[in-house]
Amino acid sequence: MKILLLGQNGQVGWELKRSLAPLGELLALDRSSTSHCGDLSNLKGLSETVREFRPDVLVNAAAYTAVDKAESDAETAFLVNALAPEVLASACTTVGAYLVHFSTDYVFDGSGHRPWLETDETGPLNVYGHSKLAGEQSIAQEGAKSLIFRTSWVYGTEGANFAKTMLRLAQERERMTVINDQFGTPTGAALLADVTALALQAPQQLTGVYHLAAAGETTWYAYAEYVLAKAKQLKPSLNYAVKDFVAVPTSDFPTPAKRPLNSRLNCSRLEQALQLKLPPWQVGVDAMLTKIL
Repeated sequence: MKILLLGQNGQVGWELKRSLAPLGELLALDRSSTSHCGDLSNLKGLSETVREFRPDVLVNAAAYTAVDKAESDAETAFLVNALAPEVLASACTTVGAYLVHFSTDYVFDGSGHRPWLETDETGPLNVYGHSKLAGEQSIAQEGAKSLIFRTSWVYGTEGANFAKTMLRLAQERERMTVINDQFGTPTGAALLADVTALALQAPQQLTGVYHLAAAGETTWYAYAEYVLAKAKQLKPSLNYAVKDFVAVPTSDFPTPAKRPLNSRLNCSRLEQALQLKLPPWQVGVDAMLTKIL
């Protein structure tokens, strides 16, 4: 199996290099790669890369993810998140490749309290969400054999993430305020990578949109509370300055981009298709904290 991976140095891409390598010949690229074009803003170069390498599978883990910046930089967000996937899908159709692409819960409007189904009506609240939804739609319109994973609250051991920020602030500040009215599920990049590899080995090729997140739900406040409690168990020698840990509403943290309050995803369709049980979100967070502390 020849696999082309885009976004190799992102949180998800970093883990995909590990999970995809045993499956065959892997060409992993990012936007600074020189052997082939892996820059999602270079549409012509992307198409040429796919046509020259002729992969059996193309896994696109690259994206424009600066949610607030996208509000003032919509052109770039749509170039990377919508136009590039369209070009990739077209090139995949030409060479007969299977496209695996990652999307987001931000395609929904965040209303209600139940986990979102793949069949629910979309309604993005911000430019980032609109650009990712446009990417999904462009892939479908191109008619490529494709699998789109929608996920949420992604973290990895590489680079910055929410847990690392909370740990740093807990050592710097006596008072911390964290949002407590946004609900979702912290989902590890390692889990996304492992399930992707599993899907590529499935007896029957999955196509269409599937939700993929860890099991359970929490809020950013409860997530932060869990991280700090676990960190104190794992590394009690750290100097935690925080004494006042306060839950606040989203309205206390105004941002350029509006965030959804409900980011829960129903993943039962994927669990049934691959005959798996997704682990509780705490399992992945524990593993990440063990590694970084």
